Amino acid sequence: MSVFAIECEGFDAYRLKEFERALGALAESDCPLFAEISLVGEEEIRTLNRTYRNCDRVTDVLSFPALDGIRDRVLRAAEHPFETDEEGRLFLGSIAICTARAKEQAQEYGHSYERELYYLAVHGILHCLGYDHEEENDKKEMRAREEEVMQKLHLTREES
Repeated sequence: MSVFAIECEGFDAYRLKEFERALGALAESDCPLFAEISLVGEEEIRTLNRTYRNCDRVTDVLSFPALDGIRDRVLRAAEHPFETDEEGRLFLGSIAICTARAKEQAQEYGHSYERELYYLAVHGILHCLGYDHEEENDKKEMRAREEEVMQKLHLTREES
């Protein structure tokens, strides 16, 4: 179990602490893990998507992992000295979430905006931890990990 630190303006401070605790089971480390989340508009996420993925369209979430090959590994600060900040936290990466898409998807799926926002944040964190959903088995594992965190937040599909 790890300690996560998430920076995100726009998330409720109390709920953010719950989120950080819920993420703890996703990775093992000898130091706190740190990620930053930015809530952005459609034009900004489209620009990021075009610039970094060569895909000129609005999307819901983009992840920019700082580390490669870390999935299912114990994360040790000594192995990543250049990604550890002055507080001893290991930087996992940055995540951009499009709030407009999150609102649309919440309505489309029939659950709360809060649930969609946190779901996209978990999805982004998992990408920063090396998970992907290209292959069916990987997709199933990633979805299971997402739901594990969402249950800890009491933001399941049925409860939202």
